Amino acid sequence: MEKELTIRVITNADSQAVIDLILPIQQQENNVPVTLEDQPDLKRIEAVYQGSGGGFWGIEDEGMMVATIALIDIGDGKGVIRKMFVKQEYRGRTLGLATRLLEHLIAYCKTAGITDLYLGTVHTLKAAIRFYERNDFTIVAKHELPPAFPIMEVDDVFCHLHLK
Repeated sequence: MEKELTIRVITNADSQAVIDLILPIQQQENNVPVTLEDQPDLKRIEAVYQGSGGGFWGIEDEGMMVATIALIDIGDGKGVIRKMFVKQEYRGRTLGLATRLLEHLIAYCKTAGITDLYLGTVHTLKAAIRFYERNDFTIVAKHELPPAFPIMEVDDVFCHLHLK
């Protein structure tokens, strides 16, 4: 029997597990020049994510964080997806963790009155961009982002999804 990997809320207590998942994917796997110092939100999860009216969710396998997604509510019915990461050996359609996390976040948005989702990523992350496009996101120009969108310095591709 296959074990059930369930989505749960991530809190400050999970900060190190989240860092241990995200930093190697950013730095080693994707060669994105970002450090922990560039991402102080990872040590202030509750204040930055839940505190904004958004959230932070993850999936663990036997106590190890294997996937995350986060949402910042920037007001005016708009939300920003952050920290969408899946450990390499857990990727793909077989487990569908990225899709499950995105669907979970979208369901939360609908209850929270968020009608538009935005995100920033890096052009070299082709699989991530294809994933968002498959899930009805469209690529938008930087100047089309809402004024409250928190731009990360490394991001150079921006996506938008209007929730129906």
